[in-house]
Amino acid sequence: MPDASAAVDGVRVLGEQVVEHDLEFAGTVVGGLSGIDYVSGADEFVLISDDRSEKGPARVYTARIPLGEGGIGPVTFAATMPLLRPDGATYAPKSVDPEDIRVDPWTGDYFWTQEGERAGEVLADPSVRVARADGGFVAELPIPESERMRADSGPRQNQALEAATFAAGGALFVTAMEGPLLQDGPGATTTAGATTRITVQARFGPVLAQYAYPLEPVFADSRPEAGQSSNGVTAILADDPVDPTRFLVVERAFAKGVGNRVRIFEIDTAGASTVLDAPITGARPVAKRLVADLTALGIEAVDNIEGMTWGPRLPSGERTLVLVADNNFASEQRTQLIALAVR
Repeated sequence: MPDASAAVDGVRVLGEQVVEHDLEFAGTVVGGLSGIDYVSGADEFVLISDDRSEKGPARVYTARIPLGEGGIGPVTFAATMPLLRPDGATYAPKSVDPEDIRVDPWTGDYFWTQEGERAGEVLADPSVRVARADGGFVAELPIPESERMRADSGPRQNQALEAATFAAGGALFVTAMEGPLLQDGPGATTTAGATTRITVQARFGPVLAQYAYPLEPVFADSRPEAGQSSNGVTAILADDPVDPTRFLVVERAFAKGVGNRVRIFEIDTAGASTVLDAPITGARPVAKRLVADLTALGIEAVDNIEGMTWGPRLPSGERTLVLVADNNFASEQRTQLIALAVR
């Protein structure tokens, strides 16, 4: 496994904002924000809620978030749109589990992922779906056979298509599984990491490649009862919009009774061997190096970070990187936005 122990200089904290708990906006409850993307032409952000159509219809928000050398300003929500099924109806409760969203740089459409379901005899595949900016259904992309929900293979419950990004100028769509597939071994522990998968596909065409991604061990065990900790990929973002091989990846580890540890890694798929619908045993994984550990940057009480996007460039030439935390609609958690400046 590649050495990912050395941090890279060039990341500083601009600030953070917290959205009011259970904020009501346009007839919806704001929360569960698990994906974020920036639309530079409109200078606005698009966010997706992972509400499974239980508190309201599965939906997307647009918002203004001021960013500059002075930090990050308050979040102002501008609009919300329900995501629609092919028949034009909203999704029924518990029929969909939205996670990440990206705005297509070619069309302005929304590409969004959902995790499917593994509960008893219910096995529903995860998926990548495309919606217009008004929420109307456009298409659904194929997924690798290895990611289909089977009785003894495929994603674990709530550890499926958590992360997505465009690459190669929009020609490619890249997704990451949060945790290892059942056939790829157990999840990460305090003594051992795990291996999950990153998938590269044409924007509307076939799946092209799949790579092994090595997860770090969990930073701490849960308290007071052991065995309730985990680590997984919650966001992926093209490092450069035209480069098809380099990405930033968020690993979000959680230990009950301890808290979260969030680290951002830069990865390179160029030297990795493809494991498309094949075992990961013996595969050469992606190369990775640590870019930022949010705790080491001095951010107190880092919450459940699940979304990441580049924001506007600063006058200094640095890029802004915006992270959002999914509060799970829980009063003890926060809808937290963190802004970093990256050199």
